[in-house]
Amino acid sequence: MKKLYTSTVTAIGGREGRVRSEDGVLDIPLAMPGVKKETTNPEQLFAAGYAACFDSALNLVAQQEKIEHGGSEVTAHVTLNQDTDGYSLSVKLDVLVRDVEMEVAQNLVDSAHKVCPYSRATKDNVTVEVESRIA
Repeated sequence: MKKLYTSTVTAIGGREGRVRSEDGVLDIPLAMPGVKKETTNPEQLFAAGYAACFDSALNLVAQQEKIEHGGSEVTAHVTLNQDTDGYSLSVKLDVLVRDVEMEVAQNLVDSAHKVCPYSRATKDNVTVEVESRIA
């Protein structure tokens, strides 16, 4: 396997600490959800990464299939769940594709879900619901 990029981020203090990337570009305080407005949490960070990655995958697929569209937008809803045996995540991706027919949008979304590294990493491990919309 050819390595393309490695990100290195250190967390100190868990959910009440901060995360900092090796290059210092990312340096963010953390807190439990809803505790401090100026902080983020692991679920938001995961949602941001998944949304950006999925949108990139969708646009890559569109480019490879020579499908023109008026832009796309991915909103990731990441939920922290508690069960009798611990905690888990679930994800809902709301994907908007502009200026295409619904069938085309759905095909792009289905293909993106197969190639997106986050979708591949969560497959059979995290419940991921994907909803397509057009505008």
